[in-house]
Amino acid sequence: MDQPSVDRKAIHEDMERARAAFHELLDATDADLRRPTDGTRWTNGQLLFHMLFGYALMRPLLILMRIFGRLPRGASRAFARVLDAGTRPFDVVNYLGPLGGAKVLGRRGMGSVFDRVIAGLHRRLDAEQEAHFSLRMHYPTRWDPFFRDVMTIADLYRYPTEHFEFHRGQLTLPAGPQGAH
Repeated sequence: MDQPSVDRKAIHEDMERARAAFHELLDATDADLRRPTDGTRWTNGQLLFHMLFGYALMRPLLILMRIFGRLPRGASRAFARVLDAGTRPFDVVNYLGPLGGAKVLGRRGMGSVFDRVIAGLHRRLDAEQEAHFSLRMHYPTRWDPFFRDVMTIADLYRYPTEHFEFHRGQLTLPAGPQGAH
């Protein structure tokens, strides 16, 4: 089960590009942040919070991976099935969270939290033992289109940027230096 070494530098660069893009997107006007998105029920500001939350979820996802990645594969398969069975409540929470989160944090708060989350992920990635990158577990594939049936820690580090870029395409912010479209 030898895997090639994970390109930490590429993951760091992807996270930094997302961080810079996030701040550019936050520079939108208040009116633009209140506009509806393309393909979601959120406003641009609420979707930005959801994009931030994709990175914030990494800490608990990594903890779960470290636990289930060491257990027999059937344990994570059963856990993923339970989570998939709870997709409806998850979808409700996933929808409602950004409604309040964007208001509570505001643009400055979201930028500050995004910076802290990315800085924490950089530190975790740098400290990650090479052997841990091959830990794997089953994931609830009904929760997110970027969750695959079986994922490794290396996959998890790539997940939030995939999630970010997908939702970035749903923003309806005017094209400008940030390249929202």
